Amino acid sequence: MGSFNTLDLNLLRVFDAVMEERSVLRASQKVCLSQSAVSHSLARLREMLDDELFVRTATGMQPTARALAMAPLVREALKSLEQAIELPKFEPATSTKKLTIAANDFTTMVVAPRLLHILRTEAPHVDIVIKPVTRIDLAEQIDLGRIDAAIGTFSAVPSRFKSGFLFEYDDVLVTHSSHHLGQLTTETLSELPIVVVSFGGEPEGAVDGFISERGLARRSEMYDRASFERAMSASERVPRIAVSLPHFLALPTFLDGSGLSAIVPRPLANSFAQTNPISIHELPYPTTRLEVRSLWHERYEGDASQDWLHEVMRRATEHLRVAVT
Repeated sequence: MGSFNTLDLNLLRVFDAVMEERSVLRASQKVCLSQSAVSHSLARLREMLDDELFVRTATGMQPTARALAMAPLVREALKSLEQAIELPKFEPATSTKKLTIAANDFTTMVVAPRLLHILRTEAPHVDIVIKPVTRIDLAEQIDLGRIDAAIGTFSAVPSRFKSGFLFEYDDVLVTHSSHHLGQLTTETLSELPIVVVSFGGEPEGAVDGFISERGLARRSEMYDRASFERAMSASERVPRIAVSLPHFLALPTFLDGSGLSAIVPRPLANSFAQTNPISIHELPYPTTRLEVRSLWHERYEGDASQDWLHEVMRRATEHLRVAVT
């Protein structure tokens, strides 16, 4: 009697085919072998199991009690092996998968509405969890598989992570619409109390506006401090950063009647202006154009649901790429 450790799994494929077809001829056609090869495989399996397995009758190959007991287990085992070997399929229209994305409130505001619209029409049962990128150790969460993708601006990306370009942006100044500035100059700007956003709080934990964790550097200062200070260095009056916020959500309220102005990413300013009485002003100096990218772990390469998610995020940000071309 043979051992499972020396079992040729092809013998089980032949057994399953004969069990289903009850014919050596039809079984050979199903597994793409000759009749003699199927008969030889059956003989080997019979010898190994010390059982006839199938008895030839006028109505076909009839299974023995041992074969009937084996059949459902063999079928399930072969199905499990097939699922393990083949690439997993992903059907957005019927999937109930939950996908987790890490993003700050800026990228959530400009990406999520179109992303959710695509989900409603193409993947109505897929759920999205958005985690705040600023309140977690992002690299650790990606390493642990708790985040499918992150959206942000990164200056250093470890080799174990993959990334894809979504859009780029520069900075603008926003004020309440009742605050008339005219054409903005460095002199005018130097007299304004400014609001900025820094996700890491005060900048001592950041290097050039980026915080590094486990080899991944993400942007924390959400305005181009270097360009701002360089442009204003010749001004007689030192610009005043009156308020530093940990998020963008409260900005429109801060601008209402306070005389405050804020330096923000251009796509966010456009989004604010759609629902708030806000005016957008070009800064009197150029700011560095920064890339917003999606980020994921290399282990997800080739995963059908992940490929779909990255493609959907590209489509959800298409209008932001068109806006700067």
